[in-house]
Amino acid sequence: MDLGLGNATVVVSGGSKGMGRAAAEVMAGEGARLAILARGLDALDATTAALRALGAPEALAIPTDLTDRAQVDAAFARIGEHWGELNVLVNAAGPTDVGIARRFNDVEDDEWHATFDIGTISAARCARAALPLLRKAAWARIVNVSAHSVRRQSPELVAYTAAKAALTSFSKNLSLTLAGDGILVNTVSPGSFLSDGMKEYLRSLPPERQIDPDDLHGVMRIIDEDFGHPSQLGRAALPAEIGPVIAFVGSRTNTYMTGADINVDGGSDF
Repeated sequence: MDLGLGNATVVVSGGSKGMGRAAAEVMAGEGARLAILARGLDALDATTAALRALGAPEALAIPTDLTDRAQVDAAFARIGEHWGELNVLVNAAGPTDVGIARRFNDVEDDEWHATFDIGTISAARCARAALPLLRKAAWARIVNVSAHSVRRQSPELVAYTAAKAALTSFSKNLSLTLAGDGILVNTVSPGSFLSDGMKEYLRSLPPERQIDPDDLHGVMRIIDEDFGHPSQLGRAALPAEIGPVIAFVGSRTNTYMTGADINVDGGSDF
């Protein structure tokens, strides 16, 4: 399917790893022009090289701390000077300790602030900075990557899930705000994916419980046991399995879906 992304201008915040990178790679293969915002220089360089090889020869890597408004504004100012307009903004950044079990009694005020800063407010910063460029484009989309756990709570992920729930609510409200501009805003909510945070969590387990991360059924067992999030398919997923979903939701082919929250969870009753 042609997603209508040829020569589209796309920014992916948190796009150097995981699901953000997976979405960027699909869009690069569709002929989009991409800019990736993230902090880690090595991951930025590796992702940019991959995107250029996939079909985005002018892919930009812009080192950006998404918790710093000045850096975010500067990144989008650079994008405006380079492209003049923007078709797609994907916000894929999330708390780095997503896979680490944190119960309510263990979360301090500074951790609440940090989790919401990157899990929710960073998307708002990027949307605010991108909006003038999105309004200049003939068509525009915003896709925010939330989490399935906002529907199926786990005591082990209290701050992370609260931040993602706020992101989902923000996205729904923004879809109402921007409907008159024809800018479609949606969230995509992944379930049990083998993210960097989940790999970190698996490595933190005692030796007798450690699972080979290539054993996706084994990973799913750990997720079910520790977080209460089983899937009907019985396995965890890879970031590459959600990239095409994010790309479609953010594409020109999506013409009528806005304010939606799309679950990609391997099957559940939620």
